[in-house]
Amino acid sequence: MSRTTANLLLLLAGAIWGMGFVAQQTAMDDIGPMLFIALRFLLAGFAVLPFAMGELKRANGPTYLEAVKAHRRGFFLVGLAFFLGMAFQQVGLIGTSVTNAGFLTALYVIMVPLLMITLFRVRQPIIIWPASLLSLVGIYLLSGGDLGSLNSGDMLIILCALFWAGHVILTGRVGQQTMLPVTMATTQFFITSALAFACYSLFVPFGFGETIPTQEQFVGALPEILYAGTIAGGLGFTLQAVGQRYTSESAAAVLISTESLFAAMFGAVFLGERLATIGYFGCGLIFIAILLVELMPRQEQKQPAE
Repeated sequence: MSRTTANLLLLLAGAIWGMGFVAQQTAMDDIGPMLFIALRFLLAGFAVLPFAMGELKRANGPTYLEAVKAHRRGFFLVGLAFFLGMAFQQVGLIGTSVTNAGFLTALYVIMVPLLMITLFRVRQPIIIWPASLLSLVGIYLLSGGDLGSLNSGDMLIILCALFWAGHVILTGRVGQQTMLPVTMATTQFFITSALAFACYSLFVPFGFGETIPTQEQFVGALPEILYAGTIAGGLGFTLQAVGQRYTSESAAAVLISTESLFAAMFGAVFLGERLATIGYFGCGLIFIAILLVELMPRQEQKQPAE
């Protein structure tokens, strides 16, 4: 797969997540965050499981359970980072606005190259810095440029961004080591669902934002669970796992950050929302960041080999 194709897959994942953000918000009207995460990713896991088994069969490799056992450490770390990022985001959305959450989640665009340098001593191509900054400023302008004061929900979203950055890095590294991106994505869904069910079971007796939903509430949230599980979860995150095998972690962070851009676009189409003028400037900056990432391989080819 070419790097351009991989980048397009990551861009498509951003579009799918942008649409799924609406479902993620409206489902909270009927059920709690942990139950939503548990049901969503249980469905996502079973939706993608046949493709994981097909991937293993084509590779003449082990069965799914044997593959999970062989790579259990790496798969668990990916799944844990994924769960923590998703959990902090979902709970944080209860206490903050969509505008703040969209901008603060996008901090992982900057966190990824910083973590790559500080933790792994991996030099980043110079062009990734202006691309990351442009993307971050673009998302800020897309939010209207008004974050307000940070509250407890905002702090949870910042923690979410840190774990998303870790997930982006782990997905790239574990995916390269195992060469089983679909199997890895499937396993992270099941791990996330299991951890969310465990948290839900612990939270319900104490009323920590979780209750046992009525049949009416469950039916009300079912469309969002189905979309978030099969499309935003199963398809979107699998596209991320596949695409990241053929591009860098920092480039992937910029491309998938376009979920905020697509969320605004789908909000305009389906909900009648309209951007302020400053928001359109933000869209332009994000588009420029995407172009810079797309041009990065050519720049690297022109540099002399060390």
